[in-house]
Amino acid sequence: MERRKTFNDILKVVFSLLLGGLILYWMYRDFDFKNVSRVLLHEMDWTWMLLSFPFGILAQMFRGWRWQMSLEPIGEHARASTSINSIFLSYAASLVVPRVGEFARCGVLKRYDGVSFTKALGTVVTERIIDSLLVLAITLLTLFFQLRVFDRFFSRTGTNIEIMFDRFSTAGYVVTAVCAIAAAILLWYLLRRFSVYNKVKCTISGIMQGVFSLRGVKNMPLYVLFTLGIWVSYFLHYYLTFFCFEATSGLGVACALVTFIVGSIAVIVPTPNGAGPWHFAVKTMLILYGVGETDALYFVLIVHSVQTLLVILLGVYSWIALSFTSVRTKVAACTAGNDDQHTINNK
Repeated sequence: MERRKTFNDILKVVFSLLLGGLILYWMYRDFDFKNVSRVLLHEMDWTWMLLSFPFGILAQMFRGWRWQMSLEPIGEHARASTSINSIFLSYAASLVVPRVGEFARCGVLKRYDGVSFTKALGTVVTERIIDSLLVLAITLLTLFFQLRVFDRFFSRTGTNIEIMFDRFSTAGYVVTAVCAIAAAILLWYLLRRFSVYNKVKCTISGIMQGVFSLRGVKNMPLYVLFTLGIWVSYFLHYYLTFFCFEATSGLGVACALVTFIVGSIAVIVPTPNGAGPWHFAVKTMLILYGVGETDALYFVLIVHSVQTLLVILLGVYSWIALSFTSVRTKVAACTAGNDDQHTINNK
């Protein structure tokens, strides 16, 4: 059984790396990488890239603070610093194994603050539902308000829907189909794993308590503010990078919002930090907005690489910070679906 689990874990990692690698190879198979250094050293405005970093950090901090609020109604009291560091570490861990970060951050809170793993996992489920609904709402609003913009774009450039899709090559359709299949496989896998957890009554109870924790949040306006802050910060972290490149600096907020939404949906595909699907989706939308293919390839390659490096640095920081964090353990027993909890301070 242990060997089978190890084999499945290895298979997931290989699949995600292979999928992302194949998409990137297809996109950059004829690309001249010698010019990347020239763009980095002489053509980019790094001031805007540096200005975007605080928003990338702030987005994860907002997520940590919001998570702390979600845990309090179910009797779990995590420290703000531990919650934030667990978020930093979870994003870095997901670069190695996609989606493992959701479990890793719950493990960090259990290890350092004695938080129930199953309850923490339940609050993560709630977070994902809220974030998905928010992204869906933003997507619908963006489509509604951008209909006129798209119409002006087609009329001014003399293009139409048929020509637009003609630019979407056969290989592009194949990549889109592969990404959709991969996302479906991920959903099936998560549901299958969740059904295994459901066989244990204590686990069900813990997860459900976490899922319904939102009902007991004391300061709902602050919770909503943190939620909005997460996505506003993510957007600004991305949007400010437009000003780093001449080809994208004049596109405006509308284009940034459309490509941001498309990119956010693309990262559902299980690859490390969305590598491959994100590049493909954002590059395609930038081309539709009139950016040259080469410039679009430079943009997605550099922006994704730099932002991934930031995630790695935050993960290293959190690992160091947690090594100096005092540990609190919790002994929990499951009786009739309820946790009999007792907290012991070790340090």
